[in-house]
Amino acid sequence: MKKRTVAVIGRPNVGKSTLVNRIIGARKAIVDDMPGVTRDRSYYEAEWQGRTFTLVDTGGVMPDAEKEEHPFAELINMQVEIALAEADLVVFLLDGQAGITAVDEDIAEQLRRSGKPILLTINKIDRHDQKALAAEFYALSLGEPHSLSALHGNVGVGDLLDEITRRLPVEEDEAVQDERIHIALVGRPNVGKSSILNALIGEERSIVSDISGTTRDALNVPVMHEGREFVLVDTAGIRKKGKVDYGVEMFSVDRSIRALRDANVTVMVLDATENMQSQMASMVTDQDKKIIEMSNEAGRGLVIVVNKWDLVANKTSKSVDQYKKKLYQEVPHAVFAPVLFTSAAKGQRLQNIYELAQTVYENANRRVKTSLVNEVMSEAFTLSPPPPIKNKRLKLLYATQVGVAPPTFILFVNDAKLMKDSYRRYLEKKLRENFEFAGTPLVIVPRSRDEKKGR
Repeated sequence: MKKRTVAVIGRPNVGKSTLVNRIIGARKAIVDDMPGVTRDRSYYEAEWQGRTFTLVDTGGVMPDAEKEEHPFAELINMQVEIALAEADLVVFLLDGQAGITAVDEDIAEQLRRSGKPILLTINKIDRHDQKALAAEFYALSLGEPHSLSALHGNVGVGDLLDEITRRLPVEEDEAVQDERIHIALVGRPNVGKSSILNALIGEERSIVSDISGTTRDALNVPVMHEGREFVLVDTAGIRKKGKVDYGVEMFSVDRSIRALRDANVTVMVLDATENMQSQMASMVTDQDKKIIEMSNEAGRGLVIVVNKWDLVANKTSKSVDQYKKKLYQEVPHAVFAPVLFTSAAKGQRLQNIYELAQTVYENANRRVKTSLVNEVMSEAFTLSPPPPIKNKRLKLLYATQVGVAPPTFILFVNDAKLMKDSYRRYLEKKLRENFEFAGTPLVIVPRSRDEKKGR
């Protein structure tokens, strides 16, 4: 389902991250009084009145005069330019208490040149009797100003969201579910992602080189396999931020992360030749673990492909099982993912990627009848009751599945605070034992019986 993009743009310290937190209903964006805290763009899923959109939190625009004082100023400005280029709608946020500044005027001129629809939004209007402060901002010639209080949420936020959903363009493809399975090939540089893509489609569609970072942008390739249409997405290798050069490579990595978020299935590619012979060395790096975490957080299906398996010396009949055991020990948040051992150079077992991706996709979209969910959860509570906490014990009242991709379950309980992570993992294990959810993360949300729906 295609989601529209709304970028929140403005100079530092006008409340952009506070507004983003208010809209998404969680403190996910970093909030600080120091200008320039939000350096990169951050993407969040937002929903209002049945319309979903992607909300982009940007670093504050800084003028040239401040670049020496703020070394990240040029980078932040570049990030804003990219957010502006990809946005369908821009929320231009200003400080109603400070009035119009020279930086605001510069940004307004940049926004007018972009030709993008702009919502002029005046923040820090904390009381209704302060709305007169917004009148000054008509001088920017960007339309009627919308007043709000991002911090308190008592003024104007709902009106802004109404206007956002009204102004977002609606196209036919928004109403039509894309039946193709989008597979994002992700991993660190030089593990063989482009070679796997070329082998799968049978042509040199992606540049292959021993030089890491050859793939600069996400490359989408539609392909048919046994009557089913897939879209293969070859991405730039995702390296640690500290090792990423600012400029083209940094933005390539950013687009790779977005490709992961937009895909149905993440295919995490590892190099089998790295650290295979050492019992002490890790199979995966911290960055590999982070990529898997990002995939799980985005709710995407996961397949792990161990490439270059043909180059591993002294393999035995136990090598595959030994590798998988150690891998799962290092990445316990990926134990649900199937592992495939391939050789892109020799074309070994590559076609199985399609089969596994389709299976994972189907599992991620699997729905279980409420009666069966309750039966399994009730049995789990009976077989292993949760331990008491301060003389109170977690009790299950009702369980139901409320969503797919990823499968999401709500457990109505006597007190949600009594649900510990260890018991949540136990319940997830029981769900996996009884239903086919291989390859997909699961979400279990406890809700106290006095919580109203939608709170």
